[in-house]
Amino acid sequence: MDVVIADDSVLLREGLRHILERFGHRVVASVGDATELLAAVDARPPDIAVVDVRMPPGFRDEGLRAALRIRTTHPEVAVLVLSQYVERSYALELLGSGSGRGVGYLLKNRVGEIEDFLVTVGRVAAGGTAIDPEVVVRLLEDRRDREGLDRLTPRERDVLALMAEGKSNGAIARVLVVSEAAVLKHVGNIFAKLLLEPSDEEHRRVAAVLRYLRDGDG
Repeated sequence: MDVVIADDSVLLREGLRHILERFGHRVVASVGDATELLAAVDARPPDIAVVDVRMPPGFRDEGLRAALRIRTTHPEVAVLVLSQYVERSYALELLGSGSGRGVGYLLKNRVGEIEDFLVTVGRVAAGGTAIDPEVVVRLLEDRRDREGLDRLTPRERDVLALMAEGKSNGAIARVLVVSEAAVLKHVGNIFAKLLLEPSDEEHRRVAAVLRYLRDGDG
């Protein structure tokens, strides 16, 4: 897997490079600002770009803006955005871009959990979606029911929260200690109650997660 890393911290960039290369991935570029990131992706589109939200010169959302541009100009490139804090609006904007596939939002402290980080990189590069569990927890603490979410049972809400973390049906089954068939039934109920029309499975999972995330507004 070819990877581009973009972060203003040299230590973090080198740490990510070491982790990724140690496990067989190829870091084709490691850059410190958004301009260099866009140039690197234009020159040699990778399988995935791992991007910090706040980068020079303003340290506001330059990395996020570059990631959104990549989603438009190179839709085949997956994007995993790293953030120091829970910034749900950034997660929403990123996940709502493009097809909603091949995109992730992760807190930087997750990088230290090497196995989970690598699983997330692989999932996003393969076209999946990943949202940091801390974002999900924050929403669970302050959430209003609307747009059909009030029709979900407590167990269906548990399943949807785990879907928001990017977990597969098998992984959800293991967390909830139920059968995968039971999870599949809950997922089907979620789609029906949220009035998500039949489509491919990944698209509907992303749509359900976005509905869940937006429910925390206000």
